[in-house]
Parts: sequence; C-alpha cells; structure tokens
Amino acid sequence: MGAYRHLLLGLDLSNESQQVVARAAAMRDAFGCELSVVHVIEPLSFAYGGDIPMDFSGIQEEIHKQARTHMAQICDPLNIPETNRHLVVGRAETEIHHVGEEIGADLIVVGSHGRHGLALLMGSTANGVLHGARCDVLAVRVKSRER
Repeated sequence: MGAYRHLLLGLDLSNESQQVVARAAAMRDAFGCELSVVHVIEPLSFAYGGDIPMDFSGIQEEIHKQARTHMAQICDPLNIPETNRHLVVGRAETEIHHVGEEIGADLIVVGSHGRHGLALLMGSTANGVLHGARCDVLAVRVKSRER
C-alpha cells in the first residue's frame, strides 16, 4: 500500500477535537499529503423532529457563524486553504462520506469517544463513518479532559 494522498479530517469541534487535529496534521506531515477538514452541522429540526413550531433560522445562522470561527482557529495555524475547509449541513455520517468522495479522500480521520452502554447502542458518528466509507478510516481515541 502506498502513502495516503488526501486526508479528510471530520471534526465535531468539541473540546477534545485538538487531539484528532494533532493526529491528522502529523499524518499530513509524515505522508506529505493534502489535508481537508469537514464539520457537519445537524439542523435543529433533526434534534426536535420538526415537532416544535418555531423558526430556528436565527439560531441556525449563529451556529454557522460560531462553527466558521472555530474552524478558522483550527485551520489557520495549519495553513489549510479555504478550498479545503468544508462546513456543511446534514447528518454527519452521510455528509462526511459525501465530502470524502467529492474530494477524492483516501483516508478519513475522525475522533472516537469510546462510548459504552446506551451511548454505544445509540450509535456514534465514528462508527457510522467507518461502516459507510469507500476509503480507509482512522478513528482516533480521544481522552476526555475530565479524566
């Protein structure tokens, strides 16, 4: 197997994201490959199932604004160009697969929180990405800051 050419880093922008960012940046440097970043914003209507008759557009725009700012804080120091930054709306697993295929990624890097019990049964983004990807997936085990 040859070296990877294009990594796609799937970020949830949590406090533990920096651990995954560091791993992806180290791999980019080791392989001398391109690095793209994707963050998926799930619409508030997903969370509430559309049952609440409310206009979420203002809240959703604020979520977008904060995500763009946070992505810039991560991507700017790594010199990731704007063209390699993807902020999309939808279901995380689906959109990460879509962006990965669109850019020709040969490795997707995501964080894994190592949930157990009910959280495991409910599924995780890392698991969803792993089982639907057409390329390799690296799930980086993140350590919670509370531990």
